[in-house]
Amino acid sequence: MTTTWDRMPTERPSKLDPPEIYAEIRESDPMARVRFPNGMEGYLVTRFDDVVAGFGNPNFVAQGRPRYEVADANPDTKTPFAGTFVNMDGEEHHKYRRLLTARFSVRYIRQNLQEFIDRTVDEHLDRIAAGPDEFDFVADMALSVPSLVICEILDVPVEDRAAFNTVSANMMDMDRAQALREQDQKWIFDYIRTLLERKRSEGATKGLLAELLQQQKEADFEITDEDLVRIGGLLLVAGHDTTTMMISLSMLTLLTMPEARAAFASGEPVGTAVEELLRFLTIVHFGLARRAATDFEFLGTPLEKDDLVVFSLVGANRDPRMYENPDALDFDRQALRHVAFGFGVHQCLGQNVARAEITSVLTKTLQRFPDLRLAVPVDEVPMHDRSTNYGVEKLWVAKS
Repeated sequence: MTTTWDRMPTERPSKLDPPEIYAEIRESDPMARVRFPNGMEGYLVTRFDDVVAGFGNPNFVAQGRPRYEVADANPDTKTPFAGTFVNMDGEEHHKYRRLLTARFSVRYIRQNLQEFIDRTVDEHLDRIAAGPDEFDFVADMALSVPSLVICEILDVPVEDRAAFNTVSANMMDMDRAQALREQDQKWIFDYIRTLLERKRSEGATKGLLAELLQQQKEADFEITDEDLVRIGGLLLVAGHDTTTMMISLSMLTLLTMPEARAAFASGEPVGTAVEELLRFLTIVHFGLARRAATDFEFLGTPLEKDDLVVFSLVGANRDPRMYENPDALDFDRQALRHVAFGFGVHQCLGQNVARAEITSVLTKTLQRFPDLRLAVPVDEVPMHDRSTNYGVEKLWVAKS
């Protein structure tokens, strides 16, 4: 039986748990009919194996998917950076993505970026240590560090980074009118266009943008300046917003769960713990949309060309078919698989950078300030819940 839901689930029982209705949808119907915030109707997939199967099905495409999660967007409004490789499919997607993969590999990060990340975190902690006892962890750490890291990757001039921070944050704010978000996107594109021209005229060799300019000359397919503008803009925004949300929500979690916090303060390796936080929190709380490229059947449901299907990462990562006691944060889970970064060919390109930043910020902060605590009751912590990514708006903490 197909269940029809009047709206996308958004009401959370707590700051750290997804809407309870996801569990009901997951059990009642693998392809639930849902009305999305922009008024469109489509399907919501919430089971882990079904989500993985959907991401691997070539009949689902990223190209042309609408901005379903925005209430004031009409059905023709496309996702941000619609012309970038994240909204392409097949060989077209692959040829653009491979321009970037080397810069985001585990090996490259360890050899070329980890020292910068650690040094940046330490510098922030030094400033925090010298400041007032209470501080906003989001503004003073979670927002700033990822922004500086992606700017370092691209070699954005230091004097430009504050303005970029403001505009890209505005662009991801769902409470901001669609017309204003489109202006923010234009500002990003215009900035990257100017920066590329500056690097070309200077013969720059440092940073990813300079490398892309060189690949533009050497690639076996045409790469236009506008292609580079869209890639640069995408990386600038996506490279810090998601990580900011994950770092802030992780810290809130650790400050409210003493046993979990101890794992990060101990000085022991925390790789498994980071993966469990990614699964448990799953900041992409609206899900990832795909469009049916043709008429076909999925999970026993006939789909027509252009039907909208949203794959819920939150639902999948709390699926009891996949995890024992899925609503518990358990750092002892073994061989942990999750879809916090998506799955398949469109899996998040920057996931290894994110892991490095999350690990460095959480461990260094809790080791530097072992008595760190919330400065306000947890119920008063304002949440960033009207954006594509879920996190903490402000997190006031005290060092002692």
